Amino acid sequence: MSFLDLAKKRYSCRKLSAQPVEEEKLQKILEAGNLAPTAHNNQPLHIWLLESAEAMEKVSQTTSFIFGAPVAFVVGSKADDAWVRPFDKKNFADVDASIVATHMMLAIEDLGLGTTWVAHFDAPKLKELFPEMEDYELVAIFPVGYPAEDAKPSARHAERVGIEMLADWL
Repeated sequence: MSFLDLAKKRYSCRKLSAQPVEEEKLQKILEAGNLAPTAHNNQPLHIWLLESAEAMEKVSQTTSFIFGAPVAFVVGSKADDAWVRPFDKKNFADVDASIVATHMMLAIEDLGLGTTWVAHFDAPKLKELFPEMEDYELVAIFPVGYPAEDAKPSARHAERVGIEMLADWL
């Protein structure tokens, strides 16, 4: 499958089955994140794989957007470890974490799994429940599982502004 085919096929899957996700697939998702580029290759981030029932119950206390997933990934950035652009002091920690998260999201789709990028979560509570996340800016939660049989893209999925509105040729 070409990259554009993969990008077109991927959608925010909001209905996941409880079917377990194979360890091999979870490793491939982590590998995709590890291979993602970061500014100056600083890799100022961390990924947590939540796979126990206890961990999934805890994350469910911070968001209602888990969609029945048996596992989830949390991606966080660490500003102190990031490259900073010298001209305007722009810190690239969240940019780097977002690049890594996007690689993971596309790998999830490529592996026949479903997910959506969850940004609507109580980050302070998540850090309270998982103290190992305390020093990180939490960027995304990815609930991961096999799409339910009746899962489908939202009505807004295909809405795009179009390249003419999105880009300019200079």
